[in-house]
Amino acid sequence: MPLCVTFLGTAGAIPTTERNPSSVFIAREGEGLLFDAGEGTQRQMMRFGTGFSVSHLFVTHLHGDHVLGIPGLLETMAFNDRTEPLAIHTPQGTRRQLKSLINALGNRPAFPVRINEVGGGDVAYRADEYEVRAFGTDHDTNSVGYALVEDDRKGRFDRERAEELGVPVGPKFSKLHEGQSVELEDGTAVDPEQVVGEPRPGRSIVYTGDTRPAEATIAIADEPDLLIHDATFADDMADRATDTAHSTARQAAEIANRAGVDRLALMHLSSRYAGYTDDHERQAREVFAGDAENVCVPDDGQKLELSYPDGDA
Repeated sequence: MPLCVTFLGTAGAIPTTERNPSSVFIAREGEGLLFDAGEGTQRQMMRFGTGFSVSHLFVTHLHGDHVLGIPGLLETMAFNDRTEPLAIHTPQGTRRQLKSLINALGNRPAFPVRINEVGGGDVAYRADEYEVRAFGTDHDTNSVGYALVEDDRKGRFDRERAEELGVPVGPKFSKLHEGQSVELEDGTAVDPEQVVGEPRPGRSIVYTGDTRPAEATIAIADEPDLLIHDATFADDMADRATDTAHSTARQAAEIANRAGVDRLALMHLSSRYAGYTDDHERQAREVFAGDAENVCVPDDGQKLELSYPDGDA
């Protein structure tokens, strides 16, 4: 079951020739989820082949480098004859501003657009096998981050043990794996606990948007597979990071350690660093508790595929 992250835009407030403003696309089982949409996001989606089949857009806050791509994206979707509704999730108190941005040119979208306000602790979107949770962040405006958290998977089915207990190959195997007890021909009952292992964890991705280091980032998911964290500045601008409500790469790694993160992606890099990201990676890796190779500053267009924690399906 593929879970693929495409970094569409990794720049800070000002785009550079190498980096677009913030946007992250996550594809899961054919469903597309978009997190933030800085200016030019629709072109990045074309450039990096994600397509426009987005069912939900999750906005962290309404600074321009995170939302100015929304009107263009909606226009592109309309030109592609979209009829399916789009849900846009936005921090509490920002619905009116977002609606004004969408209707800035006086044209209503050609397809249904639903705006949903969310606050820290809310489940922004619940799907069959996962949910997207909002959590509070520490920026200089109404802001939230989001965590995609998959449900636990069923435990492994022990076919050999089932056969030892006399369960015939066939539908009873499926019933046991689904959590139902079965009765054998001699009247003996076999319970799922006898042949099915403990539930196995799904995958999780945490995306902060712009923020100072925040406790809610640590609490939102249990040992996330991937943390995508604000790393606007390196250590040379730590004071400015605090003043402008952002984080340094080192601070992002410290949060990752406390959250038990497996992989860390640093984004929203200030344009002052241009194409030079070595300091960000080095400073984060100096404190990251996991494998240093699991820390990266992704380029625009870079993809990360996440497998299950146990390496199984």
